[in-house]
Amino acid sequence: MRILHHQPLFPQSRFVRLLLAEKKLPFDLAIEKVWERNESFHNLNPAGEVPVLVEDNGMVVPGGGVIAEYLEDVYPEVPLLGRNIAERVEIRRLIDWFERLFQQEVMINLLGEKIEKRLYGYGLPDGNVMRAGYKNLRFHLDYIGYLAETRTWLGGPVISAADFTAAAHISSLDFLGDIDWRRAPAVRDWYARIKSRPCFRPLLADRMSGVTPPAYYADLDF
Repeated sequence: MRILHHQPLFPQSRFVRLLLAEKKLPFDLAIEKVWERNESFHNLNPAGEVPVLVEDNGMVVPGGGVIAEYLEDVYPEVPLLGRNIAERVEIRRLIDWFERLFQQEVMINLLGEKIEKRLYGYGLPDGNVMRAGYKNLRFHLDYIGYLAETRTWLGGPVISAADFTAAAHISSLDFLGDIDWRRAPAVRDWYARIKSRPCFRPLLADRMSGVTPPAYYADLDF
């Protein structure tokens, strides 16, 4: 059985879980405490970061973006990175947007302060950093809302990895209660559609010691 080394609330890990499930590829999960710098895990990925996918044949694939490309190459039956050149460019652009810009401007400032600091033992959250994260989040939600209002799915006419990387980030913030859904109705409607898919159900069952998600977190109709 293939194994995904992950952390439940880390967006890149969630992204890969969604891709694997949408492609109907069975896998087992191994929670990796990356802050403990486990030698055996570093042998899999010297960067010491999750996610890392280990195939049945021993093939090791590290990193959310690399795993997404690998899965598309090896298991193309359910295409998630586009059906033509234009779609492939746009989907990869959006993946880069979330994995780089959204991660830097929002996730590091919110998930990083609230969760990762505690896990790594880096002290208490910084209120100024979090305020910057919330300010940046409003801009990003406006952009996601624009995409959701003008397209069937974020990357175009069919669901794609662009939707799953966006949903991975959004779901982590939603777990923390950081999104005011009243201010983002178009994003809310898009997210309700994607979190109703079978591939999303395991994420909605995730729980973390010391953190209680809002009551609506696992509610498909909010």
